[in-house]
Amino acid sequence: MNRSAKHIVTEFVLLGFPGSWKMQISLFTLFLVVYVLTLMGNGAIICAVRCDPRLHTPMYFLLGNFAFLEIWYVSSTVPNMLANMFSKTKVISFSGCFLQFYFFFSLGTTECLFLAVMAYDRYLAICHPLHYPSLMTRKLCCMLVSLCWLTGFLGYSIPIYFISLLPFCGSNIIDHFLCDMDSLMALSCAPAPITETIFYAQSSFVLFFTITYILRSYILLLRAVLQVPSVSGQRKAFSTCGSHLVVVSLFYGTVMVMYVSPTYGIPTLMQKIITLVYSVMTPLFNPLIYSLRNKDMKLALRTILFGMRTSENS
Repeated sequence: MNRSAKHIVTEFVLLGFPGSWKMQISLFTLFLVVYVLTLMGNGAIICAVRCDPRLHTPMYFLLGNFAFLEIWYVSSTVPNMLANMFSKTKVISFSGCFLQFYFFFSLGTTECLFLAVMAYDRYLAICHPLHYPSLMTRKLCCMLVSLCWLTGFLGYSIPIYFISLLPFCGSNIIDHFLCDMDSLMALSCAPAPITETIFYAQSSFVLFFTITYILRSYILLLRAVLQVPSVSGQRKAFSTCGSHLVVVSLFYGTVMVMYVSPTYGIPTLMQKIITLVYSVMTPLFNPLIYSLRNKDMKLALRTILFGMRTSENS
């Protein structure tokens, strides 16, 4: 890690959300409920995909892996945020801060790639339905999922390592609930324009590449759907990809506000709220969106719930 930082800055202070003690208790209760519901919702999707043979298809295989990713994504920030609310010092260690920074951005990048792969899957299913089973095989699904995880976790390892080597000799107070790029660069004593440029160029490339690919897939998909003669067929096709489009809009809409548009004019509290939306609320909404808009998923969840009740009664 940072040799000079070990002698100068050994820990950071995450201020989190301001407010009185009662406000902190209310926020703690709210975020704890959201976190538990997120774990339960995404965990239920994973169980449904694993246990129901009807969901052993590429679409649900990707969805199950996406739910697994969401559990880790929300867990990279919320537990530490909850602990800090009742902490008098609100301290996070130097290594802990950079580990959170690394996992938060790596998991976020992996989510972008997953959304692009899921758009590709829907494109093949609707635009090439006859060739879909031969194109989207189990082997290809595993390769795509592995590629998403590897790219997400290898992509930021070098830039974040070089950022950790910067000298932090001034204030160690971060006015946020997590360790973020802007906050850490503001505390560095030495400018690192090359490292900062590489980091933001890499983030912008991932965002624009994936969102461009997703939009292109849906334009082609929409063109194919509109050529379907029956209204019921069009409705079924739209319902299949509608939930994915909602997730994409929620995630990319808030992420681009933070990492593409300039944030200098945005108040600090608003930046925290926007970060909350894509890092905490989106993982909560995803199981609701996919389960409420998907008949097969609702049936599988009911079967699992009914099986649990039957085993308890017996």
